[in-house]
Amino acid sequence: MKKIECDVAVIGAGSAGMSAWRAAKTHDKHVVLIEGTAYGTTCARVGCMPSKLLIAAAEAAHVVATANGFGIEVTQSRIDGKAVMQRVRSERDRFVGFVEEGIARIEAHERLWGHAHFLAPTRLQVGDDTEVHAKSIVIATGSHPVIPDNLRALDKRVIVSDDIFDWDDLPDSIAVVGAGVIGLELGQALHRLGVRVVVFGRADRLAQIADDKVNQAALAAIGAEVDLRMQTEIVSAHVVGEEVELQSRHADGKTRTERFRYVLAATGRKPNVQGLGLESTGLQLDDKGIPVFDTLTMQCGESPIFIAGDVDNERPLLHEATDEGRIAGDNAGRFPDVAAGLRRLPLNIAFTDPQIASLGQTPRDLEDKRFMTGEVSFENQGRSRVMRQNRGLLRLYGERGTQRLLGAEMVGPRAEHLAHLLAWACQSGMTVQQMLEMPFYHPVIEEGVRTALRALQENLARQVDDLAHCADCTPGI
Repeated sequence: MKKIECDVAVIGAGSAGMSAWRAAKTHDKHVVLIEGTAYGTTCARVGCMPSKLLIAAAEAAHVVATANGFGIEVTQSRIDGKAVMQRVRSERDRFVGFVEEGIARIEAHERLWGHAHFLAPTRLQVGDDTEVHAKSIVIATGSHPVIPDNLRALDKRVIVSDDIFDWDDLPDSIAVVGAGVIGLELGQALHRLGVRVVVFGRADRLAQIADDKVNQAALAAIGAEVDLRMQTEIVSAHVVGEEVELQSRHADGKTRTERFRYVLAATGRKPNVQGLGLESTGLQLDDKGIPVFDTLTMQCGESPIFIAGDVDNERPLLHEATDEGRIAGDNAGRFPDVAAGLRRLPLNIAFTDPQIASLGQTPRDLEDKRFMTGEVSFENQGRSRVMRQNRGLLRLYGERGTQRLLGAEMVGPRAEHLAHLLAWACQSGMTVQQMLEMPFYHPVIEEGVRTALRALQENLARQVDDLAHCADCTPGI
């Protein structure tokens, strides 16, 4: 058995692992990066980038299909599924190549290939013939898509999002099980590319939207285009020739039987903790088998073990994985002198059309707090109507008393940009009045933000007036 002594061992070479490796190296330490699967982050290989390539193709097709709304007649158009998927795969491979080039620049003695599992809190076995002794360890093993038990018997006819990006051509039909971000993004994109798509959601919410009014606006906007079957469960599924026969049941008891070429399981991802040997670490684990950790230091208990990225199941997003990896790697490199790192304001975006976004605190977080709301509909918002993208709703949440912006949730045009603007203001601790003092150009979608801010300001001011009145109502006055 070959033995390696090092200061820091990082398990996983994805976004979090690479960020951890770089941060640990700043302490002039011997850092070993361990990977047991293919190089190339989830984002580059099967996540953010290839999905946006597919969505970009779908957007182009949609522009052509709806051009007559502007008085432009397109006499002939055809979607070449093979050409679409060729571009997706080609550009995907290019992004993966950049990651692999970064890995290749790491010194060979600092890269280990093989599955790693714990033998003790500071000892790992990698593959069959290598043992690593490290003063501190970062777990950054990522996650994997889950296939529900009732779909596993479909064999090759059930796929996960990872599989789509290796297609040579587009299928004629697909059932999407799951109305979260992944299911909605891919389902709508495939629909716009000419695939018959049905999206099944067990609950009545899209993409984990917390605000009831925003959720209703999203259901109306996206449901007007895509066949959404909310509050619907899959009763049975079995392969018939080259198709899947799917029986579904709505909450009202009605059932439907249909056939699809594939079933896409988009019901979530599961942290990669299986086979890590966490029982040998002595760490406290939660009910999902994930080590309990400090979200500011990424340290697991008081141990020399840190965790980062999708594997911790906290905020499974690339920018969060990168931040967590940086904090975990920095603390692993400086252990035992652990310090809190920068955690940014929560920011989530779904690249549907219209886009869905949330930031800061939403009604799910604010249930027990005193807050007011301000909103704007995009239906009659000037620039949105100009672009024929006038769908959706923006809701802002402001804190009573301080009048600070606490968060926002929205479905609407260019929500990715509105969400960034509001997230920066929110993380900076700006009040509604301070935000209204900022410049607003005309005509832009951001004018809708101003409308919502004005409504929020009015509601907050009304509450202040009530408080001032009550001050004169104390006993003895």
